[in-house]
Amino acid sequence: MSTHQRAVEQIRQSYAQIPGGAAPRLAKSTSNLFRFRDQGRTAKLSARDLAEVISVDPESMTAEVQGMTTYEHLVDATLPHGLMPYVVPQLKTITLGGAVTGLGIESTSFRDGLPHESVEELEILTGDGRVVVAREDNEHRELFRSFPNSYGTLGYALRIRIRLRKVQPYVHLTHVRFTDAGKCMLAMQEICDNMVHDGENVDFVDGVFFTPGEMYLTLGRFADRAPYVSDYTGMRIYYQSIRRRSRDWLTVRDYLWRWDTDWFWCSRAFGVQQPVIRSLMPRRYMRSDVYRKLVALDRKYGLTARVDRWRDQPVQESVIQDVEVPVERGAEFLDFFHDKVGMTPVWMCPLRAGSRWPLYPLEPGKLYVNFGFWGMVPLPRGQFDGYYNRLIERSVHELDGHKSLYSTSFYAPEQFWQLYNGEAYWPVKREYDPNGRLLDLYEKCVRGR
Repeated sequence: MSTHQRAVEQIRQSYAQIPGGAAPRLAKSTSNLFRFRDQGRTAKLSARDLAEVISVDPESMTAEVQGMTTYEHLVDATLPHGLMPYVVPQLKTITLGGAVTGLGIESTSFRDGLPHESVEELEILTGDGRVVVAREDNEHRELFRSFPNSYGTLGYALRIRIRLRKVQPYVHLTHVRFTDAGKCMLAMQEICDNMVHDGENVDFVDGVFFTPGEMYLTLGRFADRAPYVSDYTGMRIYYQSIRRRSRDWLTVRDYLWRWDTDWFWCSRAFGVQQPVIRSLMPRRYMRSDVYRKLVALDRKYGLTARVDRWRDQPVQESVIQDVEVPVERGAEFLDFFHDKVGMTPVWMCPLRAGSRWPLYPLEPGKLYVNFGFWGMVPLPRGQFDGYYNRLIERSVHELDGHKSLYSTSFYAPEQFWQLYNGEAYWPVKREYDPNGRLLDLYEKCVRGR
């Protein structure tokens, strides 16, 4: 903790020295955001010394973690104690601070909500340069409640105390096929309500939509023993296994990172799913942060656009989104998405918020489905970049859903502040960043500054 305090003092002093006209930004080696911004007049704050697990307490089942610690690092620290965070976002380099301030989700979210719902305490460097400790029960309660989905516009998480849950060594998976989206959503609702399937407890629920006539719910449960374990960190590919086998076994660690090796299915864009290329690629490079860097390079130099022009292919739009739609409207969304966008596969992950959080106001206790889709789609003739993303925004709004802000958004200011609760945001913003040193949520997440 003394090492942590020195790191806190260093970043506080660095923040104080930033000129007033420069927007502060955390300098991180990895990112899971897809708002590629013009750097403009920014000043970077080093987060290098804020990326450690401070302590794991098996008795209280809590961990003290610095804000830039990755979930990969945290899981490696907790699993030897038979513990894990309640919700472990699916990519290894997502940080604790990023998941809290920008939201995260995984297959325990149907029961345990979003990552911030298991946070007990936040130490925050606020926009006005203070370092405060915010909890549900102290004078900084409004900051604590408003921090989720604030994307670094209220301050930066320096330290997080998070609750942990017990685990068993293995996860037993059952892949259940559906040929109708409506029936799939009904089954998801029933399983998530009862936390049981075929008489067995269910600890994890997610799913994949491949076509309107082929989709799967994957149901996982902890197990003390396993007859075998599968390995999807080499030649075998996890998402393809869902269509080929009805049951599977993984170690708990491999289950938590089952999506990371191939960035769900997005590694195919780099040829990594071709057997020859895959056999030549070192395993240490088959991970989400490597692919994200490749996307950033492509964005910087326009390589894909150049190849498309050379091949006389249509211009493509990047469609990288996660949206939450009420489960009873889930089939409608899938019909719309398949008809108007046509990208497959689509990830499906149920979630239920335990309480109302101001800046992402999901109805407490209500089951939503997160639909995740990430890739490039050819634009229709005469349409311009943003066509598909705007269609998706309108559909999600019409279906009483919400959209994560880690990627491109096009909302007008009035609609944005209505959807993301400007009435709650601005009093907290004025309290902890009265001079506007940090960008506000609209400027950062929509205007991409």
